[in-house]
Amino acid sequence: MVFTDEQVEAAVQALSDPERFAGAERRVAALAPQLQRILAHALNEGGWFGDAHESQLRQVLREPDEAERAAGLRTLLAEETRIGMLVGVAVGWELARELHQTTNENPGGD
Repeated sequence: MVFTDEQVEAAVQALSDPERFAGAERRVAALAPQLQRILAHALNEGGWFGDAHESQLRQVLREPDEAERAAGLRTLLAEETRIGMLVGVAVGWELARELHQTTNENPGGD
């Protein structure tokens, strides 16, 4: 699936509608345990939170200056959040692609 910038922008704009986003949020919440498992697996397989992550965390925690330690921790949390979001989006896109493919192969749903 290839999308133009305009198509992606229109889709993002559609998600800005509070009612539409609330519906998507409800659907995701219902599937949260399964999605969490897939996301955790993808993050683990990608090595995102392995030894390198633990090393960075130890380095931040050893910082003697409280302000520097807090800044390092904020940076680490921001990086973790970005990585989680990017991997989550990738998982979501693959899920959408899989659902689209399955729907096209079995349009009647049986």
